[in-house]
Amino acid sequence: MELTPGDEPVDEARLRRLLGGPDLDWLVARARRRLEREQPLTGPVALTSPTPAQRVSVERLLGRSPGSGRSLSVRLDDVDAVLRRSGISPGGLAAAVALLAGPVVALGPAREAEDRAWDEAYAPIDALADRAPVLAAWAARLRADGLVRRLAATPDAARDLLGLAAVALASLPADPPVSLPAFAARRLGGAHALDDGTPLATVTLSGIRALTGFPDGQGAQWRREAWASAGLLRDELSSTVLTLNLRGTPALDWTADAGEPAVLTLRQLVRGPLPTPAASVRICENPAVLATAADAHGPGAAPLVCLHGQPSAAALTLLSHLHDHGTELYYHGDFDWGGLRIASALLRRVPWRPWRYTAADYRAAAAVHPAGPPLTGLPTQAPWDPALPEALAELGVRVEEEAVLEDLLGDLAR
Repeated sequence: MELTPGDEPVDEARLRRLLGGPDLDWLVARARRRLEREQPLTGPVALTSPTPAQRVSVERLLGRSPGSGRSLSVRLDDVDAVLRRSGISPGGLAAAVALLAGPVVALGPAREAEDRAWDEAYAPIDALADRAPVLAAWAARLRADGLVRRLAATPDAARDLLGLAAVALASLPADPPVSLPAFAARRLGGAHALDDGTPLATVTLSGIRALTGFPDGQGAQWRREAWASAGLLRDELSSTVLTLNLRGTPALDWTADAGEPAVLTLRQLVRGPLPTPAASVRICENPAVLATAADAHGPGAAPLVCLHGQPSAAALTLLSHLHDHGTELYYHGDFDWGGLRIASALLRRVPWRPWRYTAADYRAAAAVHPAGPPLTGLPTQAPWDPALPEALAELGVRVEEEAVLEDLLGDLAR
């Protein structure tokens, strides 16, 4: 709200000679601050360690000595009275401040207007969360943690930023996976819109974590894998998946005949030919399971895919292809909170059935390994078996895949 002190004319030339000099800037600034806070222009204001010139200016303004103490004190009522009596500013000090320092805006209403503008800046993300409830908690957190205000200096800039982030996230996950620059060019108007370090990349990547369940982290490799979890690829070679005894290409047939593991890149999976779907395929979290299966069973091992942590774009592409062509997928992972998060992230993208990965299986394994490492981290859910998180919280023991390896190897023997 702009404060208008009145319509009385001000003698600007006399006012600037009397109050507009640099030695009285401090006095005008203090009066302006009072007006911005909607406080009366009464009572004293003080300046510590004034210069002789500042003392002389105050004496000329008031027509009397301001004293010789360590600080210089001036009553605003007195300045207002001088300006009115002299006819320099019939509207008093408020009108003089408005002419010397520009129109005064009360901070209370201004702050309210700015708060409303910031609130409205989040509208694109709120609308997206309404359509995709999995992003609701992220959208609320984005409002509360100050990230957007750090990245965007104004509400208008924030609205533009969040509008583009909403456009990107509404198109994810990309299936089939696509190049990150190509996606940015097609959806956001520029191939470099999601380059590392840009505000848009920062906000979009935080949304991707909420969308895919990808864990927190840092570094170039983490960012590459986080983008890939939503099907956005920096390149087609860095994303890979470890397999055993899949068939359908000369290279896979050769490794399956030898009972040796094979690594498939996303480039191979995107450009084909693709592996032949089997009736069923097991999925594990840790490479040790796949390596031991190759050692123990060789070409006789059942087909197996290893995630090696969070599902990569290559793994998601392979498993989606198998599922879409009739393969039954069975999953096992570590019995801990991290393992449940990985399993849930995969389940959001590709349907699977638990492979010795239920509450009953965990209780049986924990009974055999009661002295296992303690369960740590934040609890999470298990959509395939809601009783599993309850069992983990009750027993508090972490059971890694290696601890139940003999049971898994028995299932993998054909």
